[in-house]
Amino acid sequence: MADKPIATVTHYYDRIGVAVVKLNGNLAVGDTVKIEGPQGEFTQKVESMQLAHTKLDTAKKGQEIGLKVDQPVKERNLVFKG
Repeated sequence: MADKPIATVTHYYDRIGVAVVKLNGNLAVGDTVKIEGPQGEFTQKVESMQLAHTKLDTAKKGQEIGLKVDQPVKERNLVFKG
């Protein structure tokens, strides 16, 4: 995995398993990401992203998107691109 985070979690919707992340780089459906924080870390494939309730295939640096996650996350968790 890369040493520099590609995004930071700004919010987490536990009922639907979606993290809102602020991107520092580009991200695409199919990419592998590692999310880490004080509670631990996990790796997953990006399967679904949205911006303003619109599905995205790619997201760009500076956007704040909704990312479907496999496990609960917390604000300020870091997202690394594999």
